[in-house]
Amino acid sequence: MTIPAAIVLLPLGVLFFFSGLVVNSIQGSMLFVDKAPVKEHLQEGKQGGCRTFMAGAGVAHRLVGWCEGLELYTDSETYKLMGNEHALVISNHKSDIDWLVGWVLAQRSGCLGSTLAVMKKSSKLLPVIGWSMLFSEYLFLERNWAKDEGTLKSGLLRLRDFPRPFWLALFVEGTRFTQSKLSAAQEYASSEGLPVPRNVLIPRTKGFVTAVNHMRSFVPAIYDVTVAIPETSPPPTMLRLFKGQSSVVHVHLKRHLMKDLPETDDAVAQWCRDVFIAKDNLLDKHIAEGSFGEQLQNIGRPVKSLLVVTSWAILLVLGALKVFQWTALFSSWKGITFSVISLAIITILMQILIQFSQSERSTPAKVAPAKPKNEGEASATRHDKQQ
Repeated sequence: MTIPAAIVLLPLGVLFFFSGLVVNSIQGSMLFVDKAPVKEHLQEGKQGGCRTFMAGAGVAHRLVGWCEGLELYTDSETYKLMGNEHALVISNHKSDIDWLVGWVLAQRSGCLGSTLAVMKKSSKLLPVIGWSMLFSEYLFLERNWAKDEGTLKSGLLRLRDFPRPFWLALFVEGTRFTQSKLSAAQEYASSEGLPVPRNVLIPRTKGFVTAVNHMRSFVPAIYDVTVAIPETSPPPTMLRLFKGQSSVVHVHLKRHLMKDLPETDDAVAQWCRDVFIAKDNLLDKHIAEGSFGEQLQNIGRPVKSLLVVTSWAILLVLGALKVFQWTALFSSWKGITFSVISLAIITILMQILIQFSQSERSTPAKVAPAKPKNEGEASATRHDKQQ
């Protein structure tokens, strides 16, 4: 991050981190509430994502909600059901901040407070955002199936009695999309006799199969989400978010009934692979036409989000001025030193968030090369076992 960029981003960074720490404090305190009347009132929020998660990443999701040009393509019936039913969400991992785009979509569907995701374990260490995910009981995996199987199963079982309609997001590609990872996936697919992907990575289906097996009885639908960035728009990144620069994101959502999925593990795994082949074709069409077709829903850009950010910023500025008056913070070298150190820490934390979100820095899932036995399906099965 350059010095001019840091100076421009610093005020927003102060707003972001202070707001986020306030929310983290509220979320953390809720975990230790024992008084029955209060606990009963909060229980609905504690079951996998407290109600304060609507503030989630402090101001971040509201900035995205205002800045990002999110376009949703789905049929009218599915659109009416969004936010009113449990759903397992599977998506391609296209941009650096797909999870924030998901928060915006959930917020506009009225279920942000009960939106969960399966994330890599290191995500929970991120200041503000990661801590919010941790307090909201996201499922964190280590990309080691021997360790992750029990974690995933216990997390899925907790959702059985979730008191509100929830979404559980699962990025079955296992890592964010980059051209280098696509080249590796294409090479692997060619060597194994699998369909060669053009716009997605090869899905890792073991976690998906486990999720389906444990959620069949209480989750009615799978939301098949395809994210695309128009060629005319720069990809959304954390840095662009902090700068307030907009991007356009197209989201296609297809609803599948859980009861229509096959019964055996191998058949469910193949169903998932077929879905990603269909995604690949859908993305080809999007590249050619610049959109996902005629099922565009008017989800709007809520003015409420901008009002929340503006109001909270004004409160923070007024509060900061009062603190300066009471403490005379800049009247001594100690106060000045404390202020400079605090701003330096915020700048460093912003840099950590920006770098962590970059696709190029994400770790690809390891796949050991293997030779096909008889046909492509057998090869794909071995691919999943490498997880």
